[in-house]
Amino acid sequence: MQRSDKTIVSFRFDEVVVPAHPGVINSESLAKPLHMLPVGGKAAWSTQFDELPKLIVRMTLADGTVGLGEFYRDHEWPRIEAICANLLGTSILDLPLQDLPLPLCREYDGFECALWDAYAKSLGVPMHALLGGAIRDRVAVSAWSSHRTQEEVGPWVRRYWEQGYKVIKFKCDLEDDVAGWCARIKEHAPGMKVLFDPNQRWENAGNARRIIRELEAVGNVLLLEDPLPRWMLLDFAELRRFSSIPIVLHVSLPYVYQGQRPHDAINAIAHNAVDGFNFNGGLAKFQALDHIAATAGLYCWHGSEVDLGILEAMYVHQSAAAKSCVWPGDIFGRMIRTHDLLEKPLAFEPPFVRIPSDGPGLGVKLDEAALARFRTAERTIS
Repeated sequence: MQRSDKTIVSFRFDEVVVPAHPGVINSESLAKPLHMLPVGGKAAWSTQFDELPKLIVRMTLADGTVGLGEFYRDHEWPRIEAICANLLGTSILDLPLQDLPLPLCREYDGFECALWDAYAKSLGVPMHALLGGAIRDRVAVSAWSSHRTQEEVGPWVRRYWEQGYKVIKFKCDLEDDVAGWCARIKEHAPGMKVLFDPNQRWENAGNARRIIRELEAVGNVLLLEDPLPRWMLLDFAELRRFSSIPIVLHVSLPYVYQGQRPHDAINAIAHNAVDGFNFNGGLAKFQALDHIAATAGLYCWHGSEVDLGILEAMYVHQSAAAKSCVWPGDIFGRMIRTHDLLEKPLAFEPPFVRIPSDGPGLGVKLDEAALARFRTAERTIS
């Protein structure tokens, strides 16, 4: 490959807002926004995730190769413009993929995705080949829901169980009767396992112990993620000894403003605080986290922000190449949102999704009509 042929010459951005299907996030009688970061002048937990814009990038090289990327919700344009200015005119062959010269920010992974996609396309290989190759040809996935009423939860979960899903993940807080949910799920969808994510909102170990005993009595909970504030690692360790339900820590590298870093996984292992992890992160950093978990003999799954198709395709490649990525992942965007912006949706065969294979790189193509339908702004930087 000629370096000049691989020079970055332009970035095309499409900003989109893709809403969720009606009633799919939570019961209509409940209003509990899930975006846990501040937005503009609003506090955390004040905005529903599907109201926030997402950004799709098409990065073009001198030889016409186009790398696709998707950013996490609620991007910052000034930072994006500055990063583009630094990358334009650079050959992707001169960039170290494992440590790109980009600032530590939420926008890092969107650019990384586009760069890796272009690199893999230039080599004519699938993206997972850059991670050492897939060790599985399909990835386990779960169903998902936010908060539900006691009357609705059983029949709601049965729909996913009948499709072939084996696990459903729920958001919850102290106001939810999660043991009651589990009893109704056991009645309507026998054999379905439940993964609870309180997002640290059970507040303290006293609350958590009581709820855990109630859940153990029902007996269908697979995992418990972030029951307590993440700084309480000593309490995590006590809960792990107390509970027959595995305790999981979410390490979400896109939450840079909350100080989440790869060393959080090492610290949790050193404190005997967890049975495994939910890892969110870009390509190189997720692989580093996988290596930490695999070396410790622990399992993980790939988390998400209920994303669109490009990021989810990236997650499938990452998960397929990760030894520790055994638990069902958070790859369910098309289930929740009205579109994934892909010409050909990811191939879900519940409880699995297959590695996308429509060409090298990510193995997916954008649906231009859908992109135009949900577009709220567009910009080209060259």
